[in-house]
Amino acid sequence: MNYQDTLDYLYNSTPMFQQVGAGAYKAGLENTWALDEHFGYPHRSYRTIHIAGTNGKGSCSHTLAAILQHAGYRVGLYTSPHLIDFRERIRVNGQPVPEEYVVRFVEEERGFFEPLHPSFFELTTAMAFRYFAEEKVDVAVIEVGLGGRLDCTNVIRPDLCIITNISMDHVQFLGDTLEKIAGEKAGIIKPGVPVVIGETTPETRPVFLKKAREEGAPIYFAEEEVQELHPDWDYELKGTYQVKNRRALLAALPLLRGAGYRIREEDVRAGFARVVELTGLMGRWQQLQEHPALVCDTGHNVGGIAYIAGQLRQQACRQLHIVIGMVNDKDIRGVLALLPREAIYYFTQASVKRALPAAELARLAAEAGLKGDCFPDVPSAVRAAQKKSLPEDFIFVGGSTFIVADLLANRDALNLH
Repeated sequence: MNYQDTLDYLYNSTPMFQQVGAGAYKAGLENTWALDEHFGYPHRSYRTIHIAGTNGKGSCSHTLAAILQHAGYRVGLYTSPHLIDFRERIRVNGQPVPEEYVVRFVEEERGFFEPLHPSFFELTTAMAFRYFAEEKVDVAVIEVGLGGRLDCTNVIRPDLCIITNISMDHVQFLGDTLEKIAGEKAGIIKPGVPVVIGETTPETRPVFLKKAREEGAPIYFAEEEVQELHPDWDYELKGTYQVKNRRALLAALPLLRGAGYRIREEDVRAGFARVVELTGLMGRWQQLQEHPALVCDTGHNVGGIAYIAGQLRQQACRQLHIVIGMVNDKDIRGVLALLPREAIYYFTQASVKRALPAAELARLAAEAGLKGDCFPDVPSAVRAAQKKSLPEDFIFVGGSTFIVADLLANRDALNLH
């Protein structure tokens, strides 16, 4: 098989949450433990840091990896989902896993894993852990896929856990209250392992305190630990929501130093200032065009969109244009209620099976007082927004990770850089 054949095999023979949603979700760690044992528990050969949360865990994972890279460590980074290429999920010092490795792993190991019928994420996690061991990384930053307690990354014994925040998302798997969701995320808290909580609510704080007490894990609340956010530093990630991510990371750094990591202030500043360059991060309040400005962001639930909507209202522009699409398992009405009514909307749908049809999104948007037209795909919606915009306008593209993925995959055709 070549690389594309291998991806087709992975996407079609193992259930992929990115494409099909609930059908790909597997509760329980039986397959993960079987794969882990088969590969010789590879994550035990390097240090790890575990990051969970409803929003912000991807930004925190990439930024922490950038800081550690600048400090001279060989750093593995495992995140999801990918935006353009599967290999984005598995990086060493910012470089994606080679195509040849992906092909070889599947060809050599399918005789073992096919009888297990693992999910796409279970298999990908095993691949990442093994690759990091073979690449002899010093430390791997591991982002939780979904939840925490039953997530297949939860077999590692990290030096530190970070839980960024809790809001309503994936309620069909994690629970329909903030307390229940926090309970699932708190499942990554390990005996004796320090945990940093980036943001709390009255509902979630007691959940984290109880779990930390049960596990004998030192717990730190970033809101209490960090007051100084260094406004004079250069921060590459511009979204207003990044302020809380920065606070979580700044609270984590003393604990990592206490665990023996050599991290200087210049490493921290460089990580914040150069995270895109060092890790390849995309889709976080990412500007792709000027005059008119065009920005995309992967925020896709009520918690994430609340920040984005606030930032959109701060833009000094003649007219706001919003290209939006969502997937069918989100709180669609909750998101639409947050968006500015004065914008011109371009309703569309991503090229994944979970995509909510543009016409259905437009119908729900009309109920929320949002007006616009429907477009069959992201490129046609963006072209329409570009055509209708004047240089002093502002175009936002988002609503779903997959909308941003389709945008970035068509950057050249849309003349975006």
